[in-house]
Amino acid sequence: MKGIIGAICGDIIGSSREFRPIKTKDFKLFDGYSCFTDDTVMTLAIASWLIKDKNSKDILISEIKRFGLKYPDAGYGGMFMEWLSQDNPEAYGSWANGSAMRVSPVAWVADSLEEAQKLAKLSAIVTHNHPEGIKGALATSDAIFLARTGSNKEEIKQHIENNYNYDLSRKLDDIRPHYKFDVSCKGSVPESIICFLEAEDFEDTVRNAVSLGGDADTQAAIGGSIASAYWDVPSKIAAKSIMHLDSNLLEVFIEFRESFEK
Repeated sequence: MKGIIGAICGDIIGSSREFRPIKTKDFKLFDGYSCFTDDTVMTLAIASWLIKDKNSKDILISEIKRFGLKYPDAGYGGMFMEWLSQDNPEAYGSWANGSAMRVSPVAWVADSLEEAQKLAKLSAIVTHNHPEGIKGALATSDAIFLARTGSNKEEIKQHIENNYNYDLSRKLDDIRPHYKFDVSCKGSVPESIICFLEAEDFEDTVRNAVSLGGDADTQAAIGGSIASAYWDVPSKIAAKSIMHLDSNLLEVFIEFRESFEK
């Protein structure tokens, strides 16, 4: 299975390690702490927007608010919680990785890289209108679109480095020892992409992301969203992750899959 399932699986697998960091790839994928978080909720909010009207900024804002208010305890940041409470919310200049964690659906809807970039930017700027917040969403979306349309890892790496000035030549073994929790796009998206570039398959990507000991659920969601455009998500991992979704989230996931991921 390919598609936005990669972001969902990464989020759920990484959720139990967000505040219990580890520095090893040797861990149980699912445990009693595994759950969906804001990464999954917002990914499916973006999916719902795209199902309804990908050109409508008003519907985008409405869906983000609707999902956010329906799942108020999913783990949002304070500024986003304030944004949710406003009748007419305005972007608040965020440079955090929330723009990248939720962007994956746009890369599956778009018919061209240019359209993916347009949708990715729109998906970000309603909250994350800081240049780094926009860049994180664009780099992630580009990587997913290129992966799903046949580009190899080296082509993806070169495109991201050339267009977004991310250093993707670093090695995880060098990053891991000193890496700490970092919610900025600048300090987490490049590392998430490297987790994919160094991986052998989907599961390895997620294990790489969690092993950094940082923002585990979000980085596994970002890395996983790219990996699930390049490789199939193993059926057992997908099935266990889907079991964590409630009926509302599952319905959106299924509708998006049937509409755009066939």
